[in-house]
Amino acid sequence: MGISSLDKTSELYQLSKAGKLCVPAMNVNDSVTKQKFDNLYCCRESILDGLKRTTDVMFGGKQVVVCGYGEVGKGCCAALKALGAIVYITEIDPICALQACMDGFRVVKLNEVIRQVDVVITCTGNKNVVTREHLDRMKNSCIVCNMGHSNTEIDVTSLRTPELTWERVRSQVDHVIWPDGKRVVLLAEGRLLNLSCSTVPTFVLSITATTQALALIELYNAPEGRYKQDVYLLPKKMDEYVASLHLPSFDAHLTELTDDQAKYLGLNKNGPFKPNYYR
Repeated sequence: MGISSLDKTSELYQLSKAGKLCVPAMNVNDSVTKQKFDNLYCCRESILDGLKRTTDVMFGGKQVVVCGYGEVGKGCCAALKALGAIVYITEIDPICALQACMDGFRVVKLNEVIRQVDVVITCTGNKNVVTREHLDRMKNSCIVCNMGHSNTEIDVTSLRTPELTWERVRSQVDHVIWPDGKRVVLLAEGRLLNLSCSTVPTFVLSITATTQALALIELYNAPEGRYKQDVYLLPKKMDEYVASLHLPSFDAHLTELTDDQAKYLGLNKNGPFKPNYYR
């Protein structure tokens, strides 16, 4: 699997901090349109698509733990909850954890629920979120998959040992069999489920590609000196422009501020309507 968008963004910031970035760079990954549509709304649909295509599992009453309650985690949890699954959340960030509590989810440590859950989904972008110790304690037929940014979240390497047997049951689905006969259902060998076992809607691709294209146009057309050898967020005006281009698909009609309202809010009536730090 290639380097993820998050990994590339982190690498750019590291190069910039070390003074080794040779050209200006635009961080599209943290733009609002990318975060909300590619991460939240797209994953809200693709998590179910990927799991249904690979396992045909019925989610009503199933106990699911979702590791991470960022935009991807929020999308996954909303979809699973809507189908009647009992959803637990693991989080390191108290703000995201509080959001999960307010959304009606129980925030736990993975060790507290690992023996009872039917599905484990990682959405953190971190490494070794699900370790061999967790895998050893899972119940028979537990489904394990990754919706995060890279294939490092599940310690798949630890499963390639002589005492465990791998059985490919269908494309992108492996049963890892323990000596006592217990099976763990591993999807896409820990790679991204939504890219390996699902499809990405063209609408989302359109939003992402438009954002990337506008970032390139901005860097190319910018007057000399506007951007130095650093990493920049996509200007909010462009984020809003990407969104406005896609509103006609829904026959949506924006309300326009009057001059008096714009003055009251301290905004240009044509935008941007949010500060640059808004995500």
